[in-house]
Amino acid sequence: MARDPAEDDAFVFDLVGDDAPADDASATPATGAPGTVHPGSGTEDPAAPSAPDEAATDAGVPPPSDGRGRRRRLAAQLAAALAIVLGTGLAVDGVRDHARMERMRDVPGGVADLSQPLTQAWAWSGTVGPGESSADVAVLGDVLVVESDDGLVALDPATGAVAWTVPLRADADCGPVVPPTSTDPSTPALVCLQGTGADREVVAVGPGGATSASRPLPAADARRHGLPHTGPDGTLLRALRVGPPSAVDPGDARCTAAGECAGTVEAGRDLVLRAEDAATGAERWRVTVPFRPVDATQCTRTFAASWGSSETRLVISGQLAPDAFGAGVTADLVAVQGCGIQAAVTPHGTVLGPWIEPGRGGVTALGTGYAVTRFDGLPRSVLLTADGDVAGEITGYPLAPRVADGSRPATVLGVDEPGRRLRAYDGDGTPRWDIALQSGGQQFLAQVGDTAVVSTGAGTVRGLDLVTGAERWSWDGAAEPSAADGGYFGTAHVFQALTDGETVLLLTEGDSGGTHGLVALDAGTGAVVWQRVGGAAVTTFDPAVGGSGERGVVGGLVAVDGVLLEVTPRGVRGFQ
Repeated sequence: MARDPAEDDAFVFDLVGDDAPADDASATPATGAPGTVHPGSGTEDPAAPSAPDEAATDAGVPPPSDGRGRRRRLAAQLAAALAIVLGTGLAVDGVRDHARMERMRDVPGGVADLSQPLTQAWAWSGTVGPGESSADVAVLGDVLVVESDDGLVALDPATGAVAWTVPLRADADCGPVVPPTSTDPSTPALVCLQGTGADREVVAVGPGGATSASRPLPAADARRHGLPHTGPDGTLLRALRVGPPSAVDPGDARCTAAGECAGTVEAGRDLVLRAEDAATGAERWRVTVPFRPVDATQCTRTFAASWGSSETRLVISGQLAPDAFGAGVTADLVAVQGCGIQAAVTPHGTVLGPWIEPGRGGVTALGTGYAVTRFDGLPRSVLLTADGDVAGEITGYPLAPRVADGSRPATVLGVDEPGRRLRAYDGDGTPRWDIALQSGGQQFLAQVGDTAVVSTGAGTVRGLDLVTGAERWSWDGAAEPSAADGGYFGTAHVFQALTDGETVLLLTEGDSGGTHGLVALDAGTGAVVWQRVGGAAVTTFDPAVGGSGERGVVGGLVAVDGVLLEVTPRGVRGFQ
């Protein structure tokens, strides 16, 4: 397996910690109030202003602080250079490992080191998310941010110390946040809505906890542009059906009170989606999503989650609601759907795949771009760049790796289940290889070095040559006994993958749910580096977090600045 840098490469050391001065301070906005900064957060002077960059100014919040993380990396660079000067025998390998670990800190899902079983380093107890089962998170700069009882709480991934907090009302709703198992929870800013009626307001929160001044949201704006919704890149979204109610023609569509629908809704009202700067209210972009005739099954009150209130819905009879719509918002995509409308919009207002009929296709974010897929007939997908330009076309449903180590350009897999084929493509749609599909439920778990790690619905994990598609290794969880209790992974489903650039960590869940299984595989050979099945126990040693012992992994895992964290509704744990 290739390592970086190459064996014969020369090493050049840059001992300057980027452009950050030794006593850099956390940025504070020129207007608005900063969040509460806690000792140990790397912020020496929270009152010292700094000039925001253009992107940060647009979001109404300051640019990221580059203090603690850069100083830590500079110290590591100095240690690596010192090893060379002292002539340490393992210096070359150490420098290569250091380069890989540092690269992984900036990779979504990248962990600095997975060569040893997980050991708990710290634990933070507190509510995560607004509900009992919700544990959504965001990565803002180099800290993990969760919504807790007292507002937003930012945790230092290395120590678990509270880096900063932003007090919010009990009814606050912040976004974009995602489950910790998501591919990339990072976002440049968070937007929080709070209050009701005349007290409705919005604030934007940036790196370092810098918070914009609270902006009131008058009811007149809701009547004119639609109810507010948290948006990406420091925006507040609004959406509204436009046109007179008489424009709705239910045709032969009928829905019973039980939600059983038949027929077609022939005409309806368009949807206007508007993004405004959360801090200032200035409009950034506006798009119109046209209504198109649609099957009545997509026009029920339960088809799409409510945008914000039932006031946006025009109910004709029973469950038939031709004005119903909802949205899914992440840091890189705004997806709206409802009766007769469907659209995916980038954070900058570019509509993706406008040719797709509602219910007959979808848009997938691929990390470096997007894929627009038609569901009808032979599945085909159009690959788009991050700006929405057409890059190429592939056959099958697109799969991007859940985690990639960044050493090579990302590969896209096309799964053609009707044709029983698995195909690999470059980012521009250029075919790379075409092999038989062993079973359904294919997942593209990881791209590490020159290996593509995939899994099947039967639970088998395979390592494929990224260039040729040839199988390099295979691992079957059902055949792996536990050294601790004699149990097996069985039909465990792999629902999360992370990597340190050499090892792939798989988080699995069996048919019975509960505690997760963990297995670390060498990406190049498929050899089991370590595993935890059955109880999936993780060693704890710090008396401050409960003394020594073991506890299973029950939550999702998220990597922040190269550190692996477990998130549950009741708190966060950090591993080393």
